[in-house]
Amino acid sequence: MRYLPLNDADRSAMLKTIGAAKIDDLFDDVPADVLNASFDLPTHAGELEVERALGAMAAKNRAAGDGPFFIGGGAYKHHIPATVDHIIQRSEFLTAYTPYQPEIAQGTLQYLFEFQTQVAALSGMEVANASMYDGSTGCAEAALMARRITKRKKAVLSGGLHPHYGAVTRTNLELLKDEVVAAPADVSGSEDMTAMIDDETACVIVQTPDVFGNIRDLAPIAEVAHAKGAVLVAVVTEAVSLGGLKSPGEMGADIFVGEGQSLGNGLGFGGPYVGLFATRQKYLRQMPGRLCGETTDADGKRGFVLTLSTREQHIRRDKATSNICTNSGLCVLAFTIHMTLLGQAGLRKLALLNHQAACKTADALSAINGVEVINKAYFNEFTLRLPKNASDVVDKLAAQGALAGVPGGRLWPGDPGAENLLIVAASECTTDVDIETFAAKLRGALS
Repeated sequence: MRYLPLNDADRSAMLKTIGAAKIDDLFDDVPADVLNASFDLPTHAGELEVERALGAMAAKNRAAGDGPFFIGGGAYKHHIPATVDHIIQRSEFLTAYTPYQPEIAQGTLQYLFEFQTQVAALSGMEVANASMYDGSTGCAEAALMARRITKRKKAVLSGGLHPHYGAVTRTNLELLKDEVVAAPADVSGSEDMTAMIDDETACVIVQTPDVFGNIRDLAPIAEVAHAKGAVLVAVVTEAVSLGGLKSPGEMGADIFVGEGQSLGNGLGFGGPYVGLFATRQKYLRQMPGRLCGETTDADGKRGFVLTLSTREQHIRRDKATSNICTNSGLCVLAFTIHMTLLGQAGLRKLALLNHQAACKTADALSAINGVEVINKAYFNEFTLRLPKNASDVVDKLAAQGALAGVPGGRLWPGDPGAENLLIVAASECTTDVDIETFAAKLRGALS
């Protein structure tokens, strides 16, 4: 083949070098039924036939804007100004790849620098990188960074951490033979993690608002973690909340990890998204990913460069600082444009609109017989306890054109305590009619 010049002897030599008997051994971690899954698809079809078939499949999907939408759980529906899409589609941004040659990439480098400035300000930290792939991989990278800082091999995960973030983190650490201790799902947001933190703990990972929507004060857990020499990692999946709540840095966190999808980036079937990452100045050299810095050129003019770490620092396999050696450039740009349009006052107003929408929604739903709002405090997401299985209720409402939220059974499959939980999110896009429709349909589904 033109681009695959290896022959059988070459492949055999490579397998022998890495200690594998056959190529299939490289996929041992993938279940056989998944790796060899059969699909009910034709072996070939013409372009026109493929377009028609895929178009028919796509038509079965229901878009977030097609009706009442209350799904959150780490990805949120927000209004994106038309200006964002207009600017990111300019050819200069769409065609630019990576800014290794600063003399021809000043525009790209400058918006990365502005992005870092925004993330540092939002998180209350001193330095931020030029983004990660998404929030979950950023969370895993934070745990790996804490491992390098403390020279320890134990991570403690809060029961309020999104289980997908926990799964990605666990995958990365357990492959290194590290210990991962996870607290049980904490619906109330009042867990006491003190007993889980010891002198071997590298990091404590806590989310706020947590996966159930509870707002958490990180200061007490930061104090305990620091007393044991551990690093506190604060996770925020809803970036808009940073416009209305105390920043993780103000509460004593050492590393901030966030998902930036809420600003400038649509839901997009789960991606691409943009991971936010910031930390204290003293940990700068251990921070993964790229870092863009401000400098002056030979003529004394302001300029920008990638600084303090080289690409090679992230691609040397077992010696690498990070397994992420790029950044979500276009999503970063969208985030930065949206943040710039909002400004400080605009972000605060947006956060207030989100909270107000959630309060209206919670009031309307809690008035339904048998429905309980669990949270004592929340931002734009909260958890209901229903008198029936939440997954069944969600399916019933979806058939009626209302997307009701994330059932607990989807995030914690097999956990009987999660089956009646429904995580509901509202935003500035939520209308009074949406709330009334949701409440009416939920009342009917529970009757």
